[in-house]
Amino acid sequence: MSEKVYRLALLPGDGIGPEVVQAGRRLIEAVAGALGHEVIFEEHAIGGAAIEAFGEPLPEGTLKAAREADAVLLGAVGGPKWDRLGGNRRPEAGLLGIRKALGVYANLRPVRAYTPLLGSSPLRREKVEGVDLLIVRELTGGLYFGPKRREPIDGGTRVVDELVYTTPEIERIVRLAFDAARKAGKGLTSVDKANVLESSRHWREVVERVATDYPDVPFGHMLVDNCAMQLVRSPNQFGIIVTENMFGDILSDEAAVLTGSIGMLPSASLGDGPGLYEPVHGSAPDIAGQGLANPLGTLLSVGLMYRFSLNEPRAEEAIVRAVNRVLAEGYRTADLAGPGDRISRTEEITDAVLERLELE
Repeated sequence: MSEKVYRLALLPGDGIGPEVVQAGRRLIEAVAGALGHEVIFEEHAIGGAAIEAFGEPLPEGTLKAAREADAVLLGAVGGPKWDRLGGNRRPEAGLLGIRKALGVYANLRPVRAYTPLLGSSPLRREKVEGVDLLIVRELTGGLYFGPKRREPIDGGTRVVDELVYTTPEIERIVRLAFDAARKAGKGLTSVDKANVLESSRHWREVVERVATDYPDVPFGHMLVDNCAMQLVRSPNQFGIIVTENMFGDILSDEAAVLTGSIGMLPSASLGDGPGLYEPVHGSAPDIAGQGLANPLGTLLSVGLMYRFSLNEPRAEEAIVRAVNRVLAEGYRTADLAGPGDRISRTEEITDAVLERLELE
């Protein structure tokens, strides 16, 4: 038996966040039992739930627990209840804040076409079949974190969001993407808007320089608007995509549809400290508490947690196999269901994955 002890921070958040994080916790407990390690959980509020309980979206207790953990599993933040709050008081400020505080500058979003779900994609089967790409998104710079201000002018207000990047910020994410491409034996596409933005022109300069250290990795540049079109037109052309914060946010949500539902996409946010793991989907307040949430994005995020933070890659492999089996056997949450499909509730599909989890 292993004597490993992992400390994990659970941040359920808002909407369907508590439901999918509970599914993730059950999976972690099952993996821990099979591999013989101990897991200590600490659950804390973030986002709207933290605003309600503490008056702020990222309480100090939440931040302390996250910093001291081996990894963090997050559900979702936000909802219409808090839409009228100011920028720094909105639930999303808690998410941006924890990313910045943990220094998780790299967001990895794998996009896989699961064979049983090919019919759920809005694209034709032959367009989606075989898709297996990774979007590497810079996570702590750009427009989302640059200086912001409002200035009164005659007739209204002038608003400014500054897009700021430094050479080191660009280089570290680009190197991580090249490393991933080399390891996977795939090509790299760097996405920017260099025909308009000075920041993108510098991004290209850094990519060109870093590429000289990776002569074995084929790479190219693509404008973000073209990339958005190509993801729909011919997604199989992509192996690894690396891009800045806002472009990555938009493109990864677009790419999520290739899998049949945004509820299928996991993510890992990595830096020099604890990794932050969360499904790509939002808080979906319209279905919260009804048992309709798709937990598979969270369960696959747990797989990424085991690969990157807990150094147990066989756990991720077992989780992916179990998810594939469940889908092949016809289990579908409401977001995946087609005509005539029986809809499985959150707990049922979680049970099915746990029953098919095989760890040696």
